[in-house]
Amino acid sequence: MSEHLPVLQVIVPLLAAPFVAFLRGREVAWWLTLVITGVTFAMSLALYAHVQDTGETLIYQMGGWAAPLGIVYVIDAASALVLPIVSGIGFIVTLAARYLVGAEIDGRDHPLFYTAWLLTIAGMLGQITTGDAFNIFVFLEISSLSAYALVAMGAGRDRRALPAAFNYLILGTVGATFYVIGLGLLYMLTGTLNLADLSVRLAEVEATRAVYTAMAFIALGLFLKMALFPLHFWLVPAYSFAPSAVSALMAATATKVSVYVLVRLLFGVFGVSFFGVDSGVGLVLLTLGITGAFVGTLAAIVETDLKKLFAQSSIAQLGYMAIGIGLFTPAGLAAAFIHLFNHALMKGALFLAIGTIAAQAGRASMTTIEGAGRQIPMTMTAILFGGLALIGVPLTAGFISKLYLIRALLESDFWLLAALTFMSSALALAYVWKIIEAAWLKPRPEDAPTLHETPMMWIPAWLLVIATLGFGILASPLIEGATAAALVFFGGAS
Repeated sequence: MSEHLPVLQVIVPLLAAPFVAFLRGREVAWWLTLVITGVTFAMSLALYAHVQDTGETLIYQMGGWAAPLGIVYVIDAASALVLPIVSGIGFIVTLAARYLVGAEIDGRDHPLFYTAWLLTIAGMLGQITTGDAFNIFVFLEISSLSAYALVAMGAGRDRRALPAAFNYLILGTVGATFYVIGLGLLYMLTGTLNLADLSVRLAEVEATRAVYTAMAFIALGLFLKMALFPLHFWLVPAYSFAPSAVSALMAATATKVSVYVLVRLLFGVFGVSFFGVDSGVGLVLLTLGITGAFVGTLAAIVETDLKKLFAQSSIAQLGYMAIGIGLFTPAGLAAAFIHLFNHALMKGALFLAIGTIAAQAGRASMTTIEGAGRQIPMTMTAILFGGLALIGVPLTAGFISKLYLIRALLESDFWLLAALTFMSSALALAYVWKIIEAAWLKPRPEDAPTLHETPMMWIPAWLLVIATLGFGILASPLIEGATAAALVFFGGAS
């Protein structure tokens, strides 16, 4: 059974999804989804442990057909690092979904909700593991189409979820179309879709306009999918008006998977030295990354709705990942992987905690949380720790992320960019302080909705908070894993 884990972690949620749709009763649908996501998480951990212990790359051949004729699933140090964070977030958010989905979505729609939920997770896991460029597109569409439906289900409480889902659909389709156009050009030039084979054959192709055009289409499509500034305008409405469980899942995983796919194609297919990729694309990523970091942070400072506030902050955090990638150095890429992992933990915790407030009050805003620090202390403290991690306060995972990113910038002699990165990160203190002031320093208004919390409401968020603190204090395993992931693309690992 263990030899089939690379494909089972995708197949299990993919096959379970249609079965869940025919279940009767929301409790049964939730329990089955929880079991499936738990099994998927366990398989991802087993794969990560195997790759870390042995250092080998697992290649699973579908139907026994070897690449490049057959489709293969590849588990190396990079994919093994990203898999547990996606499947783990999926499991923990599913744990919280029992309350969040129950409070925000009609019980009759729960089986359909969990069907789309499992399809979204399966699609993201498929993008991470597949070794075929067109298969990435297939899984991209599986996860995206189901995510559009999940966002639209927020219309039961707020009709603005429908235009948010529609905009997400249109822009997501544009991004996927750009990707597949670029892929078509690569296939025309090389005659293959296998990622490893593409890398070999592209190295033999001269620097033609078709190659640069293909790279531009693929990069632009993935920039849209990862919500890199200035192609981020779909993200805030989608995160804000989706059901709270969906916001937590998407904020923690969806854009991170697109970041990973971008890394896999830029580094694994085109290569660092491919016709100036490091200088041309690198400059674009560095410029857009630091601009997005400031734009997202400044937008978050003036925002009063908590979902929108932390959605804006995601734009800034994705900018930091783009900076790490844009350096095109092992240290920069390792920093990007570290922040990808840590940001998933922080943002998952934040949106789960905010979701428990929104599920009760209808909206989580600065007004809603006034004086709430004494009414729902565990929930508000989870938001506090998540915010401190976003700033990069020592003993949090965010500090490790920013430390290694700034170190990578300094090693590459980007002193000004390092200073700007530090400044933009420090600015996050402004919006975190707003939350502290509202929750603990202001009295609870008499007409404010009564908020409550039970262990099952705050435990999922605190699992991620504990992980955020844990990887801030004991960061060595993550640093080693991220370094190994980066070396996959720099010839330091197979």
